[in-house]
Amino acid sequence: MRFGIAVVEGHSMIPTYAPGERVLIWYGAKYKVSDVIICTNQERLELKRITRIEDDLIFVEGDNKEVSVDSRNYGPIRSAQIIGKVVYRLPHWLTKRFSN
Repeated sequence: MRFGIAVVEGHSMIPTYAPGERVLIWYGAKYKVSDVIICTNQERLELKRITRIEDDLIFVEGDNKEVSVDSRNYGPIRSAQIIGKVVYRLPHWLTKRFSN
């Protein structure tokens, strides 16, 4: 098992995750519908929620549907584009401690 930390950017996952929050990513984890994942899209990293899985096609959406650019705009992603899934939101006190 490999883990890493990602910093949330943008407003597409509000209210679940806000810009600047740090989340723990489990690289290579199995995923299912409703999981929040980190994926690549046009050489960008994105944090999105899985809404549907059809074979190798994964449909993702941001929780803030009014501002999110996601599968509703660009279509499904491939499973190979999924880097890992979010398994934990790091508490603010912990992230402050390591950022100083």
